[in-house]
Amino acid sequence: MSESISEDGIVLLDLVGFYCPIPIHETRRLLDKSEIGTIVKVICDDPETKHDMPALCNRLNVELIRFEERIGEFIYTIRK
Repeated sequence: MSESISEDGIVLLDLVGFYCPIPIHETRRLLDKSEIGTIVKVICDDPETKHDMPALCNRLNVELIRFEERIGEFIYTIRK
């Protein structure tokens, strides 16, 4: 698990190898401490997140900007 900030200011949260409930818990923790307008990109490989991540975004009233699936990885771009 790692958290970093890209050159364009997007917060990257790499959760590859972690399974339920870790991806949702860590995404929520990051969003809770982020400023409004922050863009977070979450990369994970837990297929359960395909259901759980949109539900989390709805609960937190944040915008799921984009979802991508690449070679077994799921990439969520979220704006707080």
